[in-house]
Amino acid sequence: MSDRSTVFAQIMHYLDPTEFARCVARFAPLRHPRGLSTYDHFLALCFAQLTYRESLRDIAACLNARPARSYHLGFRSNITRTNLAYANRQRDWRAFAAVAQLLIRKARRLYQTEVPHDPEMPAVVYALDASIIELSLAAFPWARWQSSAAGMKLHSLLSLRGQVPVWAVVTEAGFPEQKTLDQVPLEPGAFYILDRGYLDFGRLARLDRAEVYFVVRSKCHVRFRVRTSRPVDKRTGLRCDQTIRLNSSWSRDAFPGALRRIRLRDEVAGRSLVLLTNHFALPAHLIGELYRRRWQVELFFKWIKQHLRLRGFFGRSPNAVRTQIWSAICAYLLVAIARKRLGLSHSLHQILQIVSVSAFEQTPLPEMLAESDRKTLSNPSPNQLCFNGI
Repeated sequence: MSDRSTVFAQIMHYLDPTEFARCVARFAPLRHPRGLSTYDHFLALCFAQLTYRESLRDIAACLNARPARSYHLGFRSNITRTNLAYANRQRDWRAFAAVAQLLIRKARRLYQTEVPHDPEMPAVVYALDASIIELSLAAFPWARWQSSAAGMKLHSLLSLRGQVPVWAVVTEAGFPEQKTLDQVPLEPGAFYILDRGYLDFGRLARLDRAEVYFVVRSKCHVRFRVRTSRPVDKRTGLRCDQTIRLNSSWSRDAFPGALRRIRLRDEVAGRSLVLLTNHFALPAHLIGELYRRRWQVELFFKWIKQHLRLRGFFGRSPNAVRTQIWSAICAYLLVAIARKRLGLSHSLHQILQIVSVSAFEQTPLPEMLAESDRKTLSNPSPNQLCFNGI
């Protein structure tokens, strides 16, 4: 990578154009958008994500304002609102999904070497959850899922080591969450942390047969029979640690083996939680801690919705919406990969803020971030009060 590369090009450098071409070759359109290659289309959408563009006209105006620098960003086509709109409508969104899966594998390899903060916790832990991406019912009537609501659903399996997704899929908002357990990749010996929306004993039995450990929140209607009960320290919030077997005929047929039932009290929230797992050796308080860390996948959804373009959309067709969602995931992963490859200690939010205002600058990103830190330390805001002697 040249020292004269723009900041945006430095981020995109971690996606090999040859690998990109192999991904999109499987979904070649019958008719290519004139004057706009697939790679330039992808670059334009990532540019919009990283620089907070508001519309297709905004993207085209920003790039065409500095055509010489746009070349250094990596663009080789003429970017117009018309060809972007046509590409969003006609180019198969599955090509961008395939690119996202490629980047997921890259990020996973980079972050799997991170050492867990707590040596008592399992080494490989994943949190699975889904989040609704809300759409306007008036603008997107095809995405209706309730009487007065429209949206799409993003499902993600997040590694708690590095907080990067290792699997993702986009579905209609009404798609049942339990069905994603049929698609999610299973890693023997790993822990999968699930909310109660994934409580399906038939599918949990499939995880158990694959030698995968799960921790799932139970529902109040589950009928069971206690086989053994272990003592717990109630000062830690635990109320019981039991070995159970399911009692109703349908659940017993679906999951005939034993389960571990742990009930704990959350004094802060003022509620009790009941967890089911197929792992019997880990201390009960660590099972509760694993479920508590499931919240990181909620924070991941919140982060991408706040810091990427997933509230306003550049097109109204189903293809355009899915294309933009996958481009947002790709942008997130490219920043995460660049952060690891460049050895940056800054958060993804800090890197995004620098990239958003410096995309055209031809300065190495580590140098720019270091300079930003020096300015922050040497030029404190004059509006901040100073307390001498404290």
